[in-house]
Amino acid sequence: MQYQAKIDADRFVGRDLGTVTLLKKLGQGSNGVVFIGFQRTLKRQVAVKILLKGEGTTETSRQLFHQEAEMVAALTHSNIIPIFEMGEADDCYYQVMQLVKGDDLETMIEKKLKNPLPTKRTLPLDDGIRIIRQVLDALGYAHDEGVIHQDIKPANTLMEARSQRPLIADFGIARTVQAEIRQKGLIVGSPLYMAPERMQEQEATDARSDIYSVGVMFYKILVGVLPLVEFNPMGLLVRKSRDPDSVFTKRPSEVSSNIDPKLEAILLKAIHADAGKRYQTCREFDAALENYRAGM
Repeated sequence: MQYQAKIDADRFVGRDLGTVTLLKKLGQGSNGVVFIGFQRTLKRQVAVKILLKGEGTTETSRQLFHQEAEMVAALTHSNIIPIFEMGEADDCYYQVMQLVKGDDLETMIEKKLKNPLPTKRTLPLDDGIRIIRQVLDALGYAHDEGVIHQDIKPANTLMEARSQRPLIADFGIARTVQAEIRQKGLIVGSPLYMAPERMQEQEATDARSDIYSVGVMFYKILVGVLPLVEFNPMGLLVRKSRDPDSVFTKRPSEVSSNIDPKLEAILLKAIHADAGKRYQTCREFDAALENYRAGM
């Protein structure tokens, strides 16, 4: 699935979409463009995600965009960003959601890497475990409600500045187990965090694909820079399809001395290429981290 890559922000600033006036562009990614807006009815700032209509916007992407709002609107969890409103204009579809003040986890990790002290270039272990456990709690809840995210990654995990609470964003390609949008050959997501079975048509995607993504995200939190054999996105897709066990060039403990054998075993189970050998639920993954934390 592809969204349009560019949007003329100036054309949207000052415009009204539903009950919201767009104030300025906040960011842009593969799943749309986000603006800061002012919701006139409740007199508050919000985030507004826009998907342009026209060339490059497929029927599947339109369905997924609407599906995101409908599914996430039904989810109530402190670590999932709520959607307040969705709508359609002549040239775009839009969603109005909570505005989170703070960086995404990817930005936070990148900032830590720039620290002049080598020992300060990754997040503290306690913080990393806390973040991942909260993400797992939110995903476990979503899975119970029949929703699989399918694009979990640090860039889709926003960190509220005041509380340092992670909030999962961008359920734009999430699917319900009961009403799955099927299109043969459709692969959507971020190659680095995508579970190997996503590339294999014979395998059904389930909650374990999100668990793999969380595992890779946890790995990156712990080491900062992942030891990848292939950095090119297409190369990663091919390798995960043909030889998924070779994606990483080193074991976690070889990358960071802070990763002991017990933590390494947890991490390797979470990112196992075989979905059947991973944690089968978010609660199982979380319980392993809870037991590890208790023994520290």
